[in-house]
Amino acid sequence: MSLDPLLLEILACPQDKGPLYYFPDGEFLYNPRLRRRYLVRDGIPVMLVDEAENVDASEHERLMQEVSAKNLRPTFDQGSR
Repeated sequence: MSLDPLLLEILACPQDKGPLYYFPDGEFLYNPRLRRRYLVRDGIPVMLVDEAENVDASEHERLMQEVSAKNLRPTFDQGSR
């Protein structure tokens, strides 16, 4: 299940308010600055800091390689806010 593109344009990390990367195959949003993953359950992003999953260095590297390989874009341009 894919998230609505309009919703993606406004989603930000609840902790640092920065943009996220959406991984539709894994159904999660990722904040590379804090190395946190926010799950998407039944098409609804769970944007709670307490429920976010921390990502170790190797998983962070893998995710960033996927961002590059798939040309994933952040939810918004941080300079525009």
